[in-house]
Amino acid sequence: MGITDRIKHAWNAFSTSDAAQPMWASAASYGNSSPTRIRISSASDRTIITSIYTRLAIDFAATTIRHVRLDENGRFAEEIDSGLNSCLMLEANIDQAATALKQDLAMTMFDQGVIAVVPTDTSLNPNVTGSYDILTMRVGTITQWYPRHVRVSLYNEAKGRREEITVEKRLVAIIENPFYSVMNEPSSTLQRLVRKLNLLDAIDEASGSGKLDLIIQLPYVIKSDARRAQAEKRREDIEIQLKGSKYGIAYTDGTEKVTQLNRPAENNLMGQIEYLIGMLYGQLGLTPEIMNGTADEKTMTNYMNRTIAPLLDAVVEEFSRKFLTKTARSQRQSIIYFQDMFKFIPISSMADLVDKLARNEVLSSNEIRGIMGIKPSSDPKADKLQNSNMPVPSEPAPSPQALQIQEGDSQNGS
Repeated sequence: MGITDRIKHAWNAFSTSDAAQPMWASAASYGNSSPTRIRISSASDRTIITSIYTRLAIDFAATTIRHVRLDENGRFAEEIDSGLNSCLMLEANIDQAATALKQDLAMTMFDQGVIAVVPTDTSLNPNVTGSYDILTMRVGTITQWYPRHVRVSLYNEAKGRREEITVEKRLVAIIENPFYSVMNEPSSTLQRLVRKLNLLDAIDEASGSGKLDLIIQLPYVIKSDARRAQAEKRREDIEIQLKGSKYGIAYTDGTEKVTQLNRPAENNLMGQIEYLIGMLYGQLGLTPEIMNGTADEKTMTNYMNRTIAPLLDAVVEEFSRKFLTKTARSQRQSIIYFQDMFKFIPISSMADLVDKLARNEVLSSNEIRGIMGIKPSSDPKADKLQNSNMPVPSEPAPSPQALQIQEGDSQNGS
């Protein structure tokens, strides 16, 4: 398709009648704040939940997702040079690189439970044909559900603000959090933990508010209005003493008794929070070592398989279902993810593993060098699946019978 045809047939999700208006004329300014900044809901913004979301989102975004072609056995054969692959590999939109989009996707999914990934710019109108290529995409939140459509809140880069648009379900990837019952249900472990943490914050704020919470027992019965007025005057007198004193000291009569109430609350709230944190870690496949970066290879492998892999499966399945047509899937096109198996292996074990992979002719020398970040070797032998510890068989020497036949042929020819 030529440049003129591309411009003529290109489609944008925010197509409006005022497209001829200058972009800056109606654009809203975000000041020094990025419009794509991920903002967690206020209920969990000040708690440990945000750190859990961030850890999961970073590990999710570190995984490679590609638009590929498979061989006849369903194995990876080659990458496809497409706009969709460019969104997954390099740039998703004018504001986000591919990694930022994946992190935005994960964080929004954890917070909202269900999200929509919308192709905002395509080469052709998807309402007319399925043979379109995705040029840009963004993550949006679903505000309304219909039988065959969804209402999505999405950032419009042309106007610089979020807008709600209605799109068909078949054109957007609707991804539900696989851990929805653990993280997003009202009675889930994570939501119970959020409520407990907010309650603990409220107690801490009350204890640190500067109030003394004193009860003064006066040496007379307060039943009449005169005694009540006298007690009120005594209370104000003590307040004036405390407020005007440099060190907050006041005096009372020897017959008066003062009781302070703002002592540390004696309850099992902290124990309940620790219990819920341990339960949440277990249900999400997390450990304290994963959170602080000291987990070993076995722990990280279990975490990647039990926690990150279900998230990736949900995303690539929905992308393949919505962004690839039946014709494309019949041509063995797919969207898959790759995890770096060498990422969690310590340096002390790397040499032994590399030796086994090369000796058993699983990887060539240049493939191993590429994984380790070393420039490929120009030696042709480095691109061969060959065990360097075994001698290369040379051409066998000709037998005596073969030599006699060759001599006979030469004599006949002469």
